[in-house]
Amino acid sequence: MKVETTPLEGVLLISPRVFEDARGFFIETYHADRFREHGMTLPFVQDNHSASVRGTLRGLHYQIERPQGKLVRAIIGEIFDVAVDIRRGSPTFGKWYGVTLSAENRLQLYVPPGFAHGFCVTSGRAEVIYKCTDIYHPGGERGIRWNDPDIGIVWPVADPLLSDKDRNAPLLTQLAPGDLFRFPQGA
Repeated sequence: MKVETTPLEGVLLISPRVFEDARGFFIETYHADRFREHGMTLPFVQDNHSASVRGTLRGLHYQIERPQGKLVRAIIGEIFDVAVDIRRGSPTFGKWYGVTLSAENRLQLYVPPGFAHGFCVTSGRAEVIYKCTDIYHPGGERGIRWNDPDIGIVWPVADPLLSDKDRNAPLLTQLAPGDLFRFPQGA
């Protein structure tokens, strides 16, 4: 497994080792000891699977109570996956990192707690699986508007399919201090 750092501290791009031959392929997508060696020490306790059509944008989501780290991969199709630093006091607060994850490139993105997460489907259809470091807690769910001009994400779709919740999410500047994380964590 190859692990690359990104411009956002803690957000990691993972290239799993692929064993491929005439029969197909085998990938080890998660190994606790190897992940721990790269600083990913929180246990994964929930797996999620979503399917979406081209142009769907899901996000930007996070949980302020029971925050979740996420290990994201596309198993069918292609997505543009994004992490946004929402840790007050962080040198990269409000900055984003995006990468294409696909069934073909087999890349994974680790988004730790303290970051908002979202993705946009760029293929005809995509299925995404992600492991979470905490259980979903509806009361702690928060969101930031996908097209917040202060964040400036360059999404590959101009007019995405959105849920009402995502379309009407607040801007980063409209969030109360209690709806953001502190940097460093726990400070």
